[in-house]
Amino acid sequence: MQKQLFGAALALGLAAAPRVALASDSSTVILDVHHAGCVLCGPIIKSSLLHVPGVNSVAVSQPNGLADVTATIAYDPTQTTPTKLIKVVTNRGYPAEVK
Repeated sequence: MQKQLFGAALALGLAAAPRVALASDSSTVILDVHHAGCVLCGPIIKSSLLHVPGVNSVAVSQPNGLADVTATIAYDPTQTTPTKLIKVVTNRGYPAEVK
């Protein structure tokens, strides 16, 4: 009985393995985002990007203290593209481009 359960669990695990491997595929893009000088701009940009299907993580920083920020986005390339990410941020009022 235990061997049967082990065999079934092993088969199920092997069947799920390719799906797990696909889920970990990720790309990263860095965007220069302009006109984002206020204290709320960074969180708005981050939140907007996190709502895009396929985005796994977003880090927003203001490296030079000016009105531009850098957004580093990890995403699933089968679900979104840098062009779509730029469009989302630009539609929120923050023109962006790939760094």
